Amino acid sequence: MGTKEWKFRENRNLRTAATFSIKRVLDDVNRNLDRSDGRPIIPLSHGDPSSFSCFRTTQVAEDAVVDALRSAKFNGYAPKGGALQARRSIAEYLSRNLPYKLSPDDVYVTLGAKQAIEVVLSALSRPGANILLPRPGYPVYEAHAVLNHLEVRHFDLLQEKDWEVDLNGLETLVDDKTVAMVIINPGNPCGNVFTRDHLQKIAETARRMGILVIADEAYAHLTFGSNSYVSMGVFGNLAPVLTLGTLSKRWLVPGWRLGWIARSDPDGIFEEHGVVECIKRSLITNTEAATFIQAAVPQILENTTDDFFVQTINILQEDADMCYKWLKDIPCFTCLQKPQGSLFLMVKLDFSQLQGINDDMDFCSKLAKEESVLLLPGFVLGLKNWIRVTFAIEPSALEEGLARIKAFCMRHANKQ
Repeated sequence: MGTKEWKFRENRNLRTAATFSIKRVLDDVNRNLDRSDGRPIIPLSHGDPSSFSCFRTTQVAEDAVVDALRSAKFNGYAPKGGALQARRSIAEYLSRNLPYKLSPDDVYVTLGAKQAIEVVLSALSRPGANILLPRPGYPVYEAHAVLNHLEVRHFDLLQEKDWEVDLNGLETLVDDKTVAMVIINPGNPCGNVFTRDHLQKIAETARRMGILVIADEAYAHLTFGSNSYVSMGVFGNLAPVLTLGTLSKRWLVPGWRLGWIARSDPDGIFEEHGVVECIKRSLITNTEAATFIQAAVPQILENTTDDFFVQTINILQEDADMCYKWLKDIPCFTCLQKPQGSLFLMVKLDFSQLQGINDDMDFCSKLAKEESVLLLPGFVLGLKNWIRVTFAIEPSALEEGLARIKAFCMRHANKQ
């Protein structure tokens, strides 16, 4: 028999999209761990603090899920776009921070914030379209842009200006095929929090350019610096805003996979331009968030007390202060700024202070092998030879991890 020629082939877009995976990069770093090292692994590499006892969710949330599950009323499929009671409670929750009220029809429930990204980018896709993404940023946007045939154009976040958007540079990227810009506030990966004034300037720029704003607010309210959290939706009267949110971060339950898309668009621009219908069509082809989790949302949003949030913020502030204090005393780290929010900070490697380290991936790989500490190389976030540090872990574990990082850097210090 001759060789059969099969007609199927790999999807090369999926291969390209996978290059923007934080998990893939961390898997590569993790492979360097020395399994004979008896010390505990210190994970300063990913944004999931829920495995640490000090970051346990509130009992209000746990009870809400248990009550919904035991009621036996929420074992069926959820409606596309989300259960009404969940959408209503999310609309009321978000409206607390807006100058106008959202309705349940302004909210779409998603299977976590990642699905919200997927839905929005698929809704905006059209031949030749491009989207503006921040650098550094969250690479899931790049991945879904590739899968939806959206050209990516990057605007810079200015480290010397507390990671503000380079609005002048952004305007040079816009043409008649630009559909949207993405902002992440509070910031992942930089730990910055935009001021109200800067958010207004972003909205004014978007209006002038005729583009919508996708506001990734997964870390909403997780702020502990001088800048308070302000929702981009406040400026929905200047430019239409799609806000992406989630229970994952503020309630410390990323495994529950409950997110949302909210329209801040008092002038009805989304409806007029068909975006609402496209979001609904995209949701029809996607899986719904678990019905019993959706049923628990009203109780979670309405009954969680401030003391739970305050406790979380206090630990994050303690961790952020400790992380900044340790890292600023290590010579090979530069461009360090004290985080104002989220769970992260970015730091630049100064290779003149290091010996035998080639780049950010090499630094993280050797650190994992020698010290069992995990960090995320910055190249996957758009900044090569930078490092993202996640400080949201048990404070005692964080202190040990920082001490190991310092020992590693001293061992690899340039002796010349």
